[in-house]
Amino acid sequence: MKLKHIALAALIITAITAVSCISTGPVEIPDGLTATELIQRGQEASDRNRYNVSLQYYEAVTERFPYDIESVIAAEYEIAFIHYKQKNYEQSKTEFYSLLERYNTPDQELLPAKFKILSNIVLGKIAEIEAARKKRDK
Repeated sequence: MKLKHIALAALIITAITAVSCISTGPVEIPDGLTATELIQRGQEASDRNRYNVSLQYYEAVTERFPYDIESVIAAEYEIAFIHYKQKNYEQSKTEFYSLLERYNTPDQELLPAKFKILSNIVLGKIAEIEAARKKRDK
């Protein structure tokens, strides 16, 4: 009997968590947060699978700090990666390719190399997933 109650409680908690992750609306993002603080809050939300909240923080970085190129690139990478985690591969690919275009400029040596490397790694994983899907569908 006790085991049934524990299992029921676990099921209820899982359902509540799933609903809260899906039904998240607009977040009130305080003014005055730095780009670093916005990115940190975005990461914390992503770590809790609150992707809609996370996306809002990353988008705030790109809107509030358009000239902080390192922060913008970090935010753009994270946005593309969230779409990858959500299995929205087409959107993710578009975003990763757009990010990689930033590295095709004379100022590319000023950009953080890690996001170029990570973007290419994830694009490789997407290609593998798509190839496996095509092979399976034949």
